[in-house]
Amino acid sequence: MKKIVIIGGGIAGLEVSRLLLQEGFPVTLIEKSSHLGGNIRNYAYLFPDFTPSEEILKNYTSLPGNADLQLLLNTEIEKIDFSSRPYTLFSNDGIAISADSIIIATGYQIFDARLKEEFGYGIYDGVITSVEMEKMIREQHIVTPYGKAPRRIAFIHCVGSRDAKVGNTYCSRLCCITAIKQAIETKKLLPQAEIFCFYIDLRMYGLTFEELYLNAQKEYNIQFVRGRLSETSEMIDKRLIIKAEDTLIGRPLKMMTDMLVLMVGMEASNFSKQFAYHNGLEIGEHGFFKPLNQFNARGKSQKEGIYFAGTSIGPMSVAETIEHAQATALSTISYLKGKEN
Repeated sequence: MKKIVIIGGGIAGLEVSRLLLQEGFPVTLIEKSSHLGGNIRNYAYLFPDFTPSEEILKNYTSLPGNADLQLLLNTEIEKIDFSSRPYTLFSNDGIAISADSIIIATGYQIFDARLKEEFGYGIYDGVITSVEMEKMIREQHIVTPYGKAPRRIAFIHCVGSRDAKVGNTYCSRLCCITAIKQAIETKKLLPQAEIFCFYIDLRMYGLTFEELYLNAQKEYNIQFVRGRLSETSEMIDKRLIIKAEDTLIGRPLKMMTDMLVLMVGMEASNFSKQFAYHNGLEIGEHGFFKPLNQFNARGKSQKEGIYFAGTSIGPMSVAETIEHAQATALSTISYLKGKEN
């Protein structure tokens, strides 16, 4: 029986595992942390319909009990020997694992907002990231550093994306719709709060995203300002003063707010950068793994039997990640059955 190793226990790795096990293939699933689920665990609800993230994860709760699954938690792969078949993977704790095919589903990491010092993250307590706001939404308890419900909140789009100064010139694709989702969720929890979204351009690419954006304005009175934040400072009472430019009217803007939420973008994981360098797998200019092509081989690598799944190749929504993982699983199955050229 062919041996398959999947690196990464996030939503992509779980979906690929589910489909391969369903076809009767034994799978070794390797996850560097102590739990499965990856980045989806950071979200309370998913856009555009506010589905609880737990509903998605429920599809995989039975996987650890599958007799054909070998689950290795707290394990990292440091090197792969491609010199002979089957391939051999070497972990950080000295384990050697044999594989006829390997699926890399190592996901993404969040941009480090401290690199944008002018926004004040890590300097002022009232400046948080979208990941931290999501945790407050999950707990249904949104408070300022001084323990009060914020009366005014500003969401700042494109933090670490579309920004040549930090080296990320690409769009992370999900920040705009996530800001709108979080703004609506915040308004539901804090009906009296004023909520502003500062954006460069609103990129509502999904079928119902534009509707959600319009609904945020009409039903929740969320206000949108086209302009990039230039500076944040803190008052003695811990409230924040932000400076920006309203680029629609061409005027500078100064606003006092109780909380600043930075919509941090998606970056290639350190694994993809370091692993590709040491193992000869190609990465693109932005650090994500580079597939064979962007059309009909988005899950294939340049090496035989090596595949990519999900956001290891670039920013994707949860739905897109699952769909890409399904396509990768199909390609892997075809390859292992000898049907793929």
